[in-house]
Amino acid sequence: MEAYSRYSTYRSNLIDGTTTCVATVQEFLKRAEEKKHLNAFLELWPEEALQRAKEIDAQIQSGNAGKLAGMVIALKDNICYAGHRVSNSSKILLGFESLYSSTVTERLLAEGVIFIGRTNCDEFAMGASNENSAYGPVLNADDEQRVPGGSSGGSAVAVQAGLCHAALGSDTGGSIRQPASFTGTVGFKPTYGTISRHGLLAYASSFDQIGPITRSVEDTALLCSVMAGPDAYDATMIQKPAPDFALTSPGKKKIAYLRECIEGEGISPEIVTGMKKLIANLQAQGHQVEEVSFPYIDYLVPCYYVLTTAEASSNLARYQGLHYGYRSANATDLESSFKKSRSEGFGPEVKRRIMLGTFVLSEGFYDAYYTKAQKVRRFITNKTEDILKNFDFILMPTTPTPAFKIGEKANNPVAMYLADIFTVQANITGMPAISIPGPTKIGGLSWGIQLMAARRNDVELLSFAHSLQESTATHEA
Repeated sequence: MEAYSRYSTYRSNLIDGTTTCVATVQEFLKRAEEKKHLNAFLELWPEEALQRAKEIDAQIQSGNAGKLAGMVIALKDNICYAGHRVSNSSKILLGFESLYSSTVTERLLAEGVIFIGRTNCDEFAMGASNENSAYGPVLNADDEQRVPGGSSGGSAVAVQAGLCHAALGSDTGGSIRQPASFTGTVGFKPTYGTISRHGLLAYASSFDQIGPITRSVEDTALLCSVMAGPDAYDATMIQKPAPDFALTSPGKKKIAYLRECIEGEGISPEIVTGMKKLIANLQAQGHQVEEVSFPYIDYLVPCYYVLTTAEASSNLARYQGLHYGYRSANATDLESSFKKSRSEGFGPEVKRRIMLGTFVLSEGFYDAYYTKAQKVRRFITNKTEDILKNFDFILMPTTPTPAFKIGEKANNPVAMYLADIFTVQANITGMPAISIPGPTKIGGLSWGIQLMAARRNDVELLSFAHSLQESTATHEA
């Protein structure tokens, strides 16, 4: 079976009979079995996916097929699908089945997608390497000694390894874009409030956003056109109709690149070279590309972790082992049931962030940390908006380096947190951002180009990213 780079080609082949949904699902299931050592999937749904494929084939033949008929999608293990297990890759939700479907799941099903399984991720979406899962790390298909990025590493590898057409992830501080960068895929975080979070197991509610991981920006826009739009179940949504996400010719643009994201310490020299070549190519194409200083990069990660851990401390208080999920067999009374169930059910990184969040919200430290971080968030947002008043987009690498080796940063939380240094800005500000594959590989490893736009300029961002992806061909450096 051809590894389709875009849905439109696959859809044409479905219509002319070159392939069928059933044959496609069978091939994906076969590949998933062959690549199961990558640990991208926690669970596959073969019987259900094949039955669904038969139904979609019939719809295509009758001319009643939906907008995404036959697209095979993997779900990150923190997005609810009624009657299916969802665990956030945590033992605290061992055996739990969702009682309802997320809004995005329902909207995609209504347009004919086929869900093939749920993908591994960092526990409760807390991580930048997919090493924090209770079910083991995901391996990067390009180099199995390296991480795929996190937290949506399983979703990214499922697309990278050709185990599905696209996958859904969630992005709290780069958890879609960073693994996209490490796996050579396209990862998009929409403007906060564009896609409903109803049915997404929360990590940090004012940062989380669902988004797609695909092979092409074209497919990203197509998925967003179905998922986006107001939802009565999510009060944080933008209460205006979503754009139609039709890609247009972007024309000449004015682009800022952040000096600190190219000349800063710890950035791979090959990525610096790649970015400089990209900037020169954009200028040669007639785009206005200018250097801008953003001397607040070092404040992004501390601000992000103070606020997200505070929100996580609150959101994760609901997991106590009494109503559902894991309950310790060693408990003797109510207090010990709470303590032991949470101590045994949560992994080290989740417990670390819950404790940190509880600390910054505690009496005597609330103003020193949480209130100050909120002020920094507003300051960073204002400064980013100032840049985007004069420029269409902000350009930077998605990550400072290509994928690092498994275990390389596992014992150094600060080094791990800094892997998100270029991605957290979009989540702090609520702005849309996308990662597309860089035009060269570095020693066989992918890296990403990141573009960010002002809030609600998602379609303009995707249109430019599409033209940029079309104009670059990835090859070995």
